[in-house]
Amino acid sequence: MTDIDTLSINTIRGLCMDAVQAANSGHPGTPLSIAPVAYTLWQRFLRFDPADPIWPGRDRFVLSEGHASALLWSLMHLSGVRAVDPDYEILGRPAVTLDDLKTFRQLGSHCPGHPEYRLTSGVETTTGPLGQGVATSVGMAIAGRWLGARYNKEGFPLFDFDVYALAGDGCMMEGVSSEAASLAGHLGLHNLCWIYDSNRVTIEGRTGITFTEDVAARFLAYGWNVTTVADANDLGQVGRALHTFRAEHERPTLVVVHSHIGYGSPVEDTPKAHGEPLGTDGVRAAKRFFGLPEDVGFHVPPEVYEHFARGIGERGAHHRADWELSFKAYRDAYPGLADELERIQRRELPDGWEDALPVFPPDPKGLATRDSSGQVLNALAQAVPWLLGGSADLSPSTKTRLTFAGAGDFQADDPSGRNLHFGVREHAAAAAVNGMALTKLRPFWSGFLIFSDYARGAIRLSALMEIPVLHIFTHDSIGVGEDGPTHQPVEQLASLRATPGLLVFRPADANEVVEAWRAVAPLRREPAALVLSRQPLPTLDRSRYGSAAGVAKGAYVLAEAPSGEPDVLLLATGSEVGIALSARERLADEGIGARVVSMPCWELFDRQPLEYREMVLPPHVRARVAIEQASTLGWDRFVGDRGVVVGMHTFGASAPLKQLLTKFGFTPERVAGLARELVAAEREE
Repeated sequence: MTDIDTLSINTIRGLCMDAVQAANSGHPGTPLSIAPVAYTLWQRFLRFDPADPIWPGRDRFVLSEGHASALLWSLMHLSGVRAVDPDYEILGRPAVTLDDLKTFRQLGSHCPGHPEYRLTSGVETTTGPLGQGVATSVGMAIAGRWLGARYNKEGFPLFDFDVYALAGDGCMMEGVSSEAASLAGHLGLHNLCWIYDSNRVTIEGRTGITFTEDVAARFLAYGWNVTTVADANDLGQVGRALHTFRAEHERPTLVVVHSHIGYGSPVEDTPKAHGEPLGTDGVRAAKRFFGLPEDVGFHVPPEVYEHFARGIGERGAHHRADWELSFKAYRDAYPGLADELERIQRRELPDGWEDALPVFPPDPKGLATRDSSGQVLNALAQAVPWLLGGSADLSPSTKTRLTFAGAGDFQADDPSGRNLHFGVREHAAAAAVNGMALTKLRPFWSGFLIFSDYARGAIRLSALMEIPVLHIFTHDSIGVGEDGPTHQPVEQLASLRATPGLLVFRPADANEVVEAWRAVAPLRREPAALVLSRQPLPTLDRSRYGSAAGVAKGAYVLAEAPSGEPDVLLLATGSEVGIALSARERLADEGIGARVVSMPCWELFDRQPLEYREMVLPPHVRARVAIEQASTLGWDRFVGDRGVVVGMHTFGASAPLKQLLTKFGFTPERVAGLARELVAAEREE
């Protein structure tokens, strides 16, 4: 290790200690111990240009142990990473200034407590929930392999980037990392490197109380290449391990790095060093040990800035310049493919993509919305070549397999396929498609709605990061029937709707499915969940009922009261819209005017002007009945204190569908009866 290496590493450590101490909050231990490894990766290996942190050919670095965010902020500051705005136009200011570091974990700082995508340029994904970062990195590696298979041509290796993820003991304990590692090993993602910071300390203390497995042996069983660094301070060992990864062309690589919290400093291996600031005296003692000025905060010697500029700065600029020169020639040789790549980077769809969307004729028998969605998906995927995805081992049921000629299956020996097989790994599937979306592809994954719970962490992060992932869920209600309450979702719809920034669609027929896809396909900064039925639903005659284009506004008048002035409003989603229409006919025979409102997407309805919302749901009509085979939570704001909700207040039961509908009250007779009572009460006042 040279003197400038030592000075640079200790400067990183000093900045991390000072940032945590200034905030009086954070985790100083991990940055102290793993700084030499992160420094070696950034300064000697990472193909990343700080002046343009979003160029498509860059290597990706994911800090999966996000509690060590001070390490990332220090690296980004010293490297001079430039900020990028939401429109992807490079700005002149640094992404992380010294003032940002001084306001670590404070309101308005670009150095939050855990790395946040979009908030700080250079952060490839939001991390913090342990295991999510490494799982997301698998999707990035999948995207890299797929991009290379589709777009690389002889003489134009545009996409050969590597994906590095720095993980800790907590990441290795979380189940999602095991799911993701198993998938990565099966797919032979040789462009993926996880660096396992094995410091054997968590919040509760030494990992010996909870975690004694042989991690290396586990990853060998997954089919990974495994190498070990015995001393995180030995830059030579670290460099050799990373060279080993680069020489591997068949398997992902795990680098097991043995480190110690504090690394010989006065704070070594103390629980406080892991999860709390060191305190003024602790910082002074640690700085003394590392040869840093004890009484100077946030000290950066000028030669350290210069060293990073000559290292990652010059190397990254050279790689980016070569890539851009190559892409310029590629554009001349392959203009069509180049246009696709430019659209991918801007999250734009091909011209005329809407022409691919089908129209379904009226059909009393109809078809399940999962079936109509599968047809729309296949039509749309042929128009959008970078729309790809798969299911958690359920594509025959979720109808998400791409069946057109050339779609193919993504496998280790052929990464050009657009059908991904995630296996029975819901959490890893959702995290992987997050990684694919962060690489600008347009991905989807699917499963049964009940198992959205298994993927909850990754679904939440797709909304937090504002990335356009498509979560497709089928078997949406007690309509699952004989499979019983273990497979019948009740609370899942309310839970998804409670997630800020997630658009949740539950369409009522095939043409509402088309319009839902029309709404979600061009999204650039929002994820969406499509919630679909297993059982057939009639395809409504739109010459009799309102246009399905109303889906774009979240809710619309599907069927007006015969007189045009409703006495009661019947609100419903999905399969229950048919119940509302039948109840409307019964009420009409009794001289009661019922308006049926289809509400496939609450979030879009909430965004409409008050004038439109009150047109659909007139405030003076207080008699209202909502019908949905799910938890009633949330419906009160639409039905008011005079209305009622026909919904689920318990779990379901194992029985044929018709019996379940009767047992739980989802019948036109019950809905009409409740509406009749509400109207009578209103007329008595």
